[in-house]
Amino acid sequence: MVRGGIKLTKKVAIFDIESVLLDAEFLPLLAERVHKSKLVHEITLQGLRGEIKWEDGLHQRIETLKGVKHETALEVANSMPYMKGAREVCHELKRRGYVLIGVTGGFAIFAEKVKKELKLDYLFSNKLVFNDGELAGLGSLAVMSDRVTGLEELLVKMKVKKDDVIAVVDGANDMKLFRYASLRVAFNAQPIVKEVANVVVDKKDLTKILDYIS
Repeated sequence: MVRGGIKLTKKVAIFDIESVLLDAEFLPLLAERVHKSKLVHEITLQGLRGEIKWEDGLHQRIETLKGVKHETALEVANSMPYMKGAREVCHELKRRGYVLIGVTGGFAIFAEKVKKELKLDYLFSNKLVFNDGELAGLGSLAVMSDRVTGLEELLVKMKVKKDDVIAVVDGANDMKLFRYASLRVAFNAQPIVKEVANVVVDKKDLTKILDYIS
């Protein structure tokens, strides 16, 4: 049923996109393409060590990559492979009546393609800004380390209960999605994520999560 453009449902699956629906991370691939892997990796490590906030690290990584051609970024985005089982899981969950939501702290340049090809119902992502065909910076952030602008409001409008929501993530910055879900899946995840998950999948095959979804 759809009212006012919002699908009313009792079942929702929320997926992180990078390293969950996709078997890749965009910024490391882009940095490698333009020979700035070392710089971007060091900023990433600073974030993992807690030396800088995730948002600050993201801005710093984009600053490092400023000037990259839009064509290059798009080629990298289009080259990102799907995780094994991603298509099958999304198809099966849709068949079971789930609404599918994709979330990424990454960017629409690759996430919109995922939304279309996997038939996700909703997408929350950030945006890169290009001026004259070159990377100029970040747009305003919709997906941050502690919240996803609009996600909670969407779930409220759908009148979904926490017991009927699953969330599948891999990184510590994605753990914010667990607050909405009763089935919390750590998929090839960092140790801190596994500690708060109630399902742990350590194989790169998304179909394994179906064993835990009634």
